[in-house]
Amino acid sequence: MLLRVENLSKSFPVEFSIFGKPTKFLRALHEISFEVEAGSIFSIVGESGSGKSTIARILSGIYKASGGQIFYNEKVLEDPSKNRDIQMVFQDPDTSLDPRKTVSFIVEEGLRIQKIEGKRERRRLVLDTVRSVGLTEEVLVKYPHQLSGGQKQRVAIARSLVLKPKLLILDEPTSALDVSVQAQILNLLVELKERYQLTYILITHDLKIVNHLSDYTMVMYLGQIMEIGRTEDIIHKPLHPYTRALLESVPKPGLDNLSEFSIKGEIPSPLNPPKGCPFKTRCPLCFERCQENPELVDLENRKVRCHLYKREV
Repeated sequence: MLLRVENLSKSFPVEFSIFGKPTKFLRALHEISFEVEAGSIFSIVGESGSGKSTIARILSGIYKASGGQIFYNEKVLEDPSKNRDIQMVFQDPDTSLDPRKTVSFIVEEGLRIQKIEGKRERRRLVLDTVRSVGLTEEVLVKYPHQLSGGQKQRVAIARSLVLKPKLLILDEPTSALDVSVQAQILNLLVELKERYQLTYILITHDLKIVNHLSDYTMVMYLGQIMEIGRTEDIIHKPLHPYTRALLESVPKPGLDNLSEFSIKGEIPSPLNPPKGCPFKTRCPLCFERCQENPELVDLENRKVRCHLYKREV
């Protein structure tokens, strides 16, 4: 197992006393556990505010977890930011690339931080990596504002790839791109995965991409896991009402009416989450027992958090 996460939690202080002590917290993640096999694509899906990007930022070392442990190759990963095997591709290249630096500087920066010696060797690695993502040598002297959206995202991928990681975290890697470019970037990521034997954690809300690419999928809502298992099982036979609602909400050509399971309303504020099951305020199958928060139980080769399913004995 390449990556194992146990009981990962994260809370952000949002109010402070006059002495600067936190008095109120926003709970972004609550005891999240999952495993990622080497060579697989593991997707994390859910609406905005579900905690997907928080997981990505903890695994990449941007945030520090409030609780839980991360294991990489069965060893405790104390500080993910120091592990060059794990790199991240951010959602929006316009905000993740320094507009004052050239492409050459941006891609080479990680090599300098990791103290890879030799200017000539760093130059060779940068050039090889830029070419591997479908860009030419001429792009190295350009600035981000001189590039198209697709080119900027290729630079962002090259910046992460130049350190030769084993695990790439892809945080909505195509959502900021034109539709015509999205397929190109997805095809590039598939090609790079095979060429360099990479493992991906894909953060997305696009279930079409999940169905096409992923081996395993974790569905999240308000910082908790609703369902987790093999993608083909979750897409073709969803068990949790939230998973089914997400699938039913995908527009289908020629159909005007959404089903009763199509997700309605807005996700509640994590500052004031519902008591009991977090999905109860929007669930069409809500009943009295949903006033209690269900446990995550094993069922049909996957795990589901719902009172509709009883724990197996």
